[in-house]
Amino acid sequence: MIDALTDSIVRIHDLGGPVVLVLLGLSVIALTVIAYKLWQFSAAGVGRHKALRSAVTAWDQGDMDRARSDIAKSRSYLCPVVAAAFDGNADYDRLAAEAETRFAGLERGFRLLDTIAQLAPLLGLFGTVLGMISAFQALQDAGTQVDPSVLAGGIWVALLTTAVGLAVAMPVASILSWFEARMDAERVLAERALRTTLSPARAQTVPTHA
Repeated sequence: MIDALTDSIVRIHDLGGPVVLVLLGLSVIALTVIAYKLWQFSAAGVGRHKALRSAVTAWDQGDMDRARSDIAKSRSYLCPVVAAAFDGNADYDRLAAEAETRFAGLERGFRLLDTIAQLAPLLGLFGTVLGMISAFQALQDAGTQVDPSVLAGGIWVALLTTAVGLAVAMPVASILSWFEARMDAERVLAERALRTTLSPARAQTVPTHA
């Protein structure tokens, strides 16, 4: 198995050069990070806040018993923050900072994915430039005995690195954009939950006197 893997690496190197090997390494790193983030999002309950929303709505309506019952059923990573607000912690800044700490944990690895998405096309272009230089050097060495097939083969091999770079960058950039959109939605949810909990509608109702 190791020999087969070694042979595959050698063939890839012969076909696209060391740049393609680097790009393949980046793709493996990106896939690993993406798989971990998907697991982390699932374990934290990102996007699954039905019980939390129900608890906040009940609290806003003055039904504290149902609010506490719903918050106990929720598996959202934001539960401890909202529960602290239920328990009388009225410091919005402190609660928002606690929520932001949880967001930071979920966003860990985004910078690496962004770096790979930006670096992969540049590496591909770099490999293409190196390949073109090599192809034209071979053309110069051939002098008047130029074989067009040799030049064409060198050019397509050089362009291969650009194709690989784009193939790595485009899906990584798309998935990263999706991750970031999810986190933006999480921030909106957290802010709404905290502000609703700390300033419920029942507290803003002005009693009428006969």
